[in-house]
Amino acid sequence: MIGSRASQTEFVALVAMLFATIAISIDAMLPALPEIAATLSPEAPNAAQLVVTSFVLGMGIGTLFTGPLSDAFGRKRVILVGSGLYALAALACAFAPNLEILLAARLLQGLAAAAPRTVAIAMVRDLYSGREMARIMSFVMMIFTIVPAVAPLMGQGIIALGGWRAIFLAYIVFAGLTMLWLGLRQPETLPPDRRRPLRPGDLWRGTRAVFTHRIILVSILLQTLTLAALFATLSSLQGIFERQFDRAATFPLWFALIAVASMTGSLLNSRIVMTLGMRRVVTRTYAGVAVLTLVALATLGTGLVSGNLGFAMQMLWAIGLFAMMGLTMGNLNALAMEPVGHIAGLAASVISSLATVGSVILAIPIGLAFDGTATPLLIGVAVLVGLNLILSLKTLAEPQS
Repeated sequence: MIGSRASQTEFVALVAMLFATIAISIDAMLPALPEIAATLSPEAPNAAQLVVTSFVLGMGIGTLFTGPLSDAFGRKRVILVGSGLYALAALACAFAPNLEILLAARLLQGLAAAAPRTVAIAMVRDLYSGREMARIMSFVMMIFTIVPAVAPLMGQGIIALGGWRAIFLAYIVFAGLTMLWLGLRQPETLPPDRRRPLRPGDLWRGTRAVFTHRIILVSILLQTLTLAALFATLSSLQGIFERQFDRAATFPLWFALIAVASMTGSLLNSRIVMTLGMRRVVTRTYAGVAVLTLVALATLGTGLVSGNLGFAMQMLWAIGLFAMMGLTMGNLNALAMEPVGHIAGLAASVISSLATVGSVILAIPIGLAFDGTATPLLIGVAVLVGLNLILSLKTLAEPQS
């Protein structure tokens, strides 16, 4: 680690907390969706889901810029400025008088949140590469998973104390804590002699260089489909628990169980990626989740199982889907970043931006198709994961990575 005062363990925890800016910004909102719908869009309750996807869309757009900025000005400075803008946007969300302004403020908040999320990946690439980077990312994802486990519970508690608008004040506190930790404990990972000035010609050449690597194109497509399945699930899951299973009050507890159980994906990846390789882990994961989704669709979607047994099937499927993230995303990022370490910030921006924006475009219609049951979600995810499996089988067959 370049001049770092922090141990590897602390570095992993810090990167996980920077990643968690995204998780807490999405998952803490899930218990608030019914109240937001009742307050701001009673005539179109499904529109409240856009509070999630507007944030993700903003993050995807912002991601395109934060990487090149971090290549030019350093990782820490960009993260700190982005976190400050994130806090200001959260303040605007807290006082939004209608859904339109709330969505606009969430879009801005997502733009700012792109800094800690994207630049954190570049920080890891500054210090690690290949399977070692994949291993570090697995540890990051393990710690990161704790936040989705507690975020809905935190959101529910804040709503009980101060209403759904108070959640945005908690975001301000969270941003302040991460800025303080980064500022005091983690030295800059990109020294001045390795920085790349912001010249349009250089950015264009760097972007073109990113697209000359087949593995990066494959990774972008796989990440797009994977994230689309995740965001569609996050948009619909609270409604499924409420309307199909009548468990709205206990949703945060069940979501915490899903998040904790899905940590096994990251833990398993950290154990097997060094021996099996990233490509095999990704392909086998998609195969397993595709089978699980078809089983869930054949049982839940047809009404073959219902009640407690149906709820158990829903939980098992959700755990498998969330575990898929820990078994694929870190590996896909490591595969994509391996050939472009010299332009890590720009590459991370282009990859993450395209994957995130593309995933939102795919996830929104699946979320809006929600009809009170899990069937639209399961059909959508079956298509997405099926495409992932076909693509990975055709493109990730090489055993060397």
